[in-house]
Amino acid sequence: MRNARIIDNLVITSDNSGAIGQKPQDVVSVPDEVASYFSTRVALLEQLASFSRPIEVILLNFTGQDAWQRYINGIEQLFTEVGYPIPEISGSTETNMPTLQSGFGITMIGKKQQPPLDLAKLHWYSYGRPLVGNDLLANKHQVANLKEIVEALKNNEIKQVIPVGSKGVRHELQQLGLAEIMDFNALPYDADASAGPSTLVLIAVTKEQILKIESKWSALLTRLK
Repeated sequence: MRNARIIDNLVITSDNSGAIGQKPQDVVSVPDEVASYFSTRVALLEQLASFSRPIEVILLNFTGQDAWQRYINGIEQLFTEVGYPIPEISGSTETNMPTLQSGFGITMIGKKQQPPLDLAKLHWYSYGRPLVGNDLLANKHQVANLKEIVEALKNNEIKQVIPVGSKGVRHELQQLGLAEIMDFNALPYDADASAGPSTLVLIAVTKEQILKIESKWSALLTRLK
């Protein structure tokens, strides 16, 4: 994965956020808990894409001391929702210099659990819609449900999940070497549109899993291959 570094059996993923939060000069105004929730979502999806389970979260907070616990609350909320134990959380806060806009970074460390698959032999779908900023806040019902993704992985209903980032679906599939065999004409959205904090993901399944997954996520599921 482009946003995951693997060292021995450790998987390191990260995400960051700038000008999104509760400060008066932030571009997108949301509670700090919401900002950290979605950044944690991105880092966790990258862990899942690498077949890893998180054991540590490191938070770098540039917003100010008052935001620290709010960021922690957002991180813990996500893990609670998907049914994972909350990992150890450590990090630091910039307290020497005040900032005019919110900013933080999240690094997640996990343990790899199983080997990668031959991705070209699987059947691929997109799940969710590409959303960012205020469009995300207005269309949360179109966001790929992370709890359902985690449950599907646990129940062996899907084989692989790949989060989509700011460069869109086409870019992610190009990075995987799969773009040439995908049908982008089937997409009900722009293949190059930003998915922000991974509001849209790629799902891969075996032939035997197709019927189950199509009936489960039909509203936001689009067949690619």
